[in-house]
Amino acid sequence: MSQPPSLRPASTTRPSLTGRFGMASSSHWLATASAQAVLERGGNAFDAAVAGGFVLQVVEPNLNGPAGELVGIFSSAQERVTRVLAGVGPAPIAASIEWFHDHGFNSVPGSGTLATTTPGQFDAWMLLLLDYGTWELADVLQFAIDYARDGFPVTASIHATLSDVAPLLREHWPTSAAAWLCDGAVPEVGSILFNIEYARVLEKLIEVGDQASSRASRIEAARTQWSTGFIAKSIAEFVKVPSWQPSGQPTAGLLSPGDLADYRAQYELPVCVEFRGRTIAKAGAWTQGPALAQILLMLEKYSNDELDPSTPRGIHLILETTKLAMADRDGYFGDLKAPIESLLADDYIVKRLALIGATASPELRPGDVPGFTAYHPPLQEGAGGEATPHKAPEPSHTRGDTCQLDVVDQWGNMIAVTPSGGWLQSSPLIPGLGFALNSRLQQSWLDKSSPSRLKGGKRPRVTLTPTLVLQDNEPIVALGSPGGDGQDQWQLQYLLRTIVCGYTPQEAIDAPAFLSQAFPESFWPRTWVKSGVSIEGRMDEDVCAELVRLGHRVTIVGDWSLGRLSVVTRDPETGLLGAAANPRGAQGYAAGR
Repeated sequence: MSQPPSLRPASTTRPSLTGRFGMASSSHWLATASAQAVLERGGNAFDAAVAGGFVLQVVEPNLNGPAGELVGIFSSAQERVTRVLAGVGPAPIAASIEWFHDHGFNSVPGSGTLATTTPGQFDAWMLLLLDYGTWELADVLQFAIDYARDGFPVTASIHATLSDVAPLLREHWPTSAAAWLCDGAVPEVGSILFNIEYARVLEKLIEVGDQASSRASRIEAARTQWSTGFIAKSIAEFVKVPSWQPSGQPTAGLLSPGDLADYRAQYELPVCVEFRGRTIAKAGAWTQGPALAQILLMLEKYSNDELDPSTPRGIHLILETTKLAMADRDGYFGDLKAPIESLLADDYIVKRLALIGATASPELRPGDVPGFTAYHPPLQEGAGGEATPHKAPEPSHTRGDTCQLDVVDQWGNMIAVTPSGGWLQSSPLIPGLGFALNSRLQQSWLDKSSPSRLKGGKRPRVTLTPTLVLQDNEPIVALGSPGGDGQDQWQLQYLLRTIVCGYTPQEAIDAPAFLSQAFPESFWPRTWVKSGVSIEGRMDEDVCAELVRLGHRVTIVGDWSLGRLSVVTRDPETGLLGAAANPRGAQGYAAGR
């Protein structure tokens, strides 16, 4: 049996790092090392984040790519204004609900060129470097160039993904097979992969700015190549050629040169709420971020001893508030007008709390907001728990996931970024570029009643959702996690364990995690599990049994299988910095001094 509930672990898988110079933590050790190297050479947190972000594109190709997207949230020491870095591109102008219905689709497919939005990740990194970084473009890109040209190790995650999708690559995506398979075979764990084509792309982006007169103009020259130059032309030419789609019918994509030319990443102001004397800052309703804000406002009404995520009472309250917030997410969130102020208003929070009972609710219950009609998504039952806790089957690796990168520097700059999309398994590799397009459009609904319905020029409501925590307007925590609909759930558990229960960052990351599945997934095929919750096998058996008694459908999953959260911290009084990383997946690492 695992440790009793509420007992902090006697040891952790890794130390909680502390120091005064700078800290980086990410979902891959090479990205962390690259970000820390930038700090050591005098760069700030934003230079380090950009360098580490491009390394993630190379070394975690099954989890993100250059044509993917990102959401970041940061605070600069100079401004002390919290900003959201919005790097999620919109649906192609030609995309519409009618187009997909006319071509036999009931939902946007989960892969293939029909599922792509306008790539946003590259331009977002460039915008951050331009406005808040200090380094030259050539210097921040050199880390990624080196790994792409000289090679990077095949992780267990890459091997598992390629093992699952190798038949698809061999039969339908020959450009991907040539890049990721070794003479048609899946590369072994620990072997070395190369991406020479992408190294050349990055080198060319540097070369096009050689004649520019300033750092800013060199960055802008690279942005131009993505929007209208050689990269944009290669993407547009590739998309217009019919390729295999999940429907089985070769079809050309919908992304156009105009879509690429018109896109620019941007900054936005965050959605902020107060919890236990801290300000929790999230991206807006085009992400799922405000759902975490709503959950925290509900939990703020409870006492500390009721909010321990290792007890039946604590888990029950977390699950029930999560269900309510996620019902509102699906009912109201999207890149259109969303009633966020109403959803976070105290009178609304009180009404939502009145719905929480002593046992698990089996319903999806969005609230009523005057002037709006809540969307009720179709509920398609997926695999879930039984009357007693049972083991889950091994997961599939054909779906993509996400990366995470957090940095804080000696000056107090702090940033959390969640890059994703453009996975090697999302779309065929584009010849000459060395990367695939994203499949983020699958998070749009083909239902005109949905607030996150597909509409040309509008962003899908995405799951990417990093967090910045502030105290007296000083950033003190930057965190995030891969994991789709679980991202904010695991961040919530971290916040409760550190703020309410007094855990250290590493203790909070190492603690057994859980995941509500009692609402439709944001990814195809959008199933849900009525009252469902997956719990890591290290959770106390008596806790799981009590949750079953309360009506939760419990599925026991692998001991270290839920989330890959990473974090950096800063004490506003002493300036002491910290970092912690996730042992799950055996890739994440923190570094600093």
